[in-house]
Amino acid sequence: MLKVTSKFVRRFLSGCLLLFITLNVVAILHAYRFTHFGSNSVEKTQSAEQLSTLDKLKVLFTGVNNPRPRNVERPAKPYETVSIVGNKTIECWYIRVNDSKGTVMLFHGFGGEKSGLLNKSDEFLKLGYNTLLVDFMGSGGSEGNQTTIGFFEADQVKSCYDYLETQGEKNILLFGTSMGAVAILKAIDSFGIAPKSIIIECPFGTMYETVCARFRMMNVPTFPMAGLLVFWGGVENGYWAFAHNPREYAKGVKCPVLLMYGEMDEKVSRHEIDDIFDNLGTQRKVLRLYPQAGHENYLTRYKEDWTSDVSDFLKTQD
Repeated sequence: MLKVTSKFVRRFLSGCLLLFITLNVVAILHAYRFTHFGSNSVEKTQSAEQLSTLDKLKVLFTGVNNPRPRNVERPAKPYETVSIVGNKTIECWYIRVNDSKGTVMLFHGFGGEKSGLLNKSDEFLKLGYNTLLVDFMGSGGSEGNQTTIGFFEADQVKSCYDYLETQGEKNILLFGTSMGAVAILKAIDSFGIAPKSIIIECPFGTMYETVCARFRMMNVPTFPMAGLLVFWGGVENGYWAFAHNPREYAKGVKCPVLLMYGEMDEKVSRHEIDDIFDNLGTQRKVLRLYPQAGHENYLTRYKEDWTSDVSDFLKTQD
């Protein structure tokens, strides 16, 4: 009886060890493919709601396909291409207007690029602001194939801010969506940059929460894979990802803030947005909600509301 029990225990422990190794191998692969872009010939994985059950199972074991984001169009207005050197060499488009009120820097989300910001840039130009559209590392014309979901991108926000200061710009505003919003919050908190104001869309609360949201969209339990994915994603990219916490970064923001959120967003919860809004270290803050919008470009679905909200906010800055 003792021999049978010992044999069962050894098999059980061996099975647990095999499962542990398998889960970690899968997490390592997932984390790498999520944070490193592939060639442009790779077809991007569809959103969770568009995948069949078989495709979802494939993604769970092999990870997502992330082709390197590329700029699909150019500004219609005259512009200057600027290379800014920081922790990476990044490419920007600088568009100027006559007698500008200042310059708005625009930062894209995960898997995006600066050409996706052109419609928003046009709205800021109409309001009398220069715009600097930025490709984060790994995207468009910038260096590398890596993304850290806003962590090291914050260094690039600071590099762009420093560049505009060297150009003599005194009135610098920041706009960011999703990952771009997170990078802005971290840049202000970590590096002490002091923009006149910021406009941010749908920043996530923590790295762990945004990974959990993606698992829930696949109808998959978050434990233990979400934690393993965050752990290995940080290890592979050189930082402690569990500490990537926009909720906390918000406390370092002292300038006026316009925070925008789509109430149908499955990637970022209203709870995360409310926490970030409450934690903002300024009383000069506004929250605008778009009832039927998800994690998307609000300007497409709510053009009139978005432009009005931005215009009204900026009027308070003049």
